[in-house]
Amino acid sequence: MSRQSIGETLAARLYAAETAIDLALIETAMLAAMLPAARADAYLSAVTGQRAFDGAAGSLSALSAARSQMVQTHTALAAIARKLGLDALAVGPIDKPGDTPPVGGGGGDGPGARPDMVNETLRDTVNKILPKEAGLC
Repeated sequence: MSRQSIGETLAARLYAAETAIDLALIETAMLAAMLPAARADAYLSAVTGQRAFDGAAGSLSALSAARSQMVQTHTALAAIARKLGLDALAVGPIDKPGDTPPVGGGGGDGPGARPDMVNETLRDTVNKILPKEAGLC
């Protein structure tokens, strides 16, 4: 296996891990947001369900910390890729925050962002690694 193919595989796995954490954050936040409304709709006291709400809030905090760690992992892997001359590796949105002008014509997090874009050179690798039902490629 070449360094390039190893890097492509790692890039795809990194993107999948980042996406999984983001999806978990979204679902957990939606659950946490629904809990107070569900309690009120069921005409229950504010005390009822507090432990469940605390659990959801704690999960959000833990997922936020996990996301921060994954961002640090991304940064470390990007530095290694640069050292090995694998700068072209990219999976996921091509544009990164602060890219001015946007590299891939998307827009990073700004207007016109294309979060569904995947670097075309890695599409085959991503398709081999990630299941189609995950909807990541």
